[in-house]
Amino acid sequence: MAELRSVATTELSGAELAALRRLVEQAFEGRWDEHDWRHTVGGRHLLAVEEGEVVAHAAVVARTLVAGGRPLRTGYVEGVATRPDRRRQGLAVLVMRAANRVIRRGYQLGALSDGSGIQGFYQRLGWERWQGPTFVATADGPLRTADDDGGVLVLRTPATGDLDLAAPLVCDWREGDAW
Repeated sequence: MAELRSVATTELSGAELAALRRLVEQAFEGRWDEHDWRHTVGGRHLLAVEEGEVVAHAAVVARTLVAGGRPLRTGYVEGVATRPDRRRQGLAVLVMRAANRVIRRGYQLGALSDGSGIQGFYQRLGWERWQGPTFVATADGPLRTADDDGGVLVLRTPATGDLDLAAPLVCDWREGDAW
């Protein structure tokens, strides 16, 4: 049975961060780059650990999303990964349930970009698909990110309040993938 750990990036040693990066890169099979890694650090890491080795991971990092004109402090999920030989054993569910708890306790909203290809995985854990158009904030105003439409999911928290899933959704700018 896996042990669950919750740690801030600053609490991880260089060796632990390197091991996490290897895990995520291996799980994403070459679809992971330096920007993706930078998006994953700086927040809270939820780790499934077996015999001292991390076998599944999810990170929650702080971002600001603007939903229908209202800025929301958002716990954004990054780097959800399970070691290939440990898949289909509930480990991703374990770390995502822990991520949900972190988000519900500390943020107005949860969000993620679903590139998993696993239809319904996040929805079974309470996430909802954003129906409205997506944008990224730039110095010149919001820039449309139509390719991301339908790929963003949100998790309501006790602090979310009214939320229109068909309204425009704007994320803060960052290098690499906006979402």
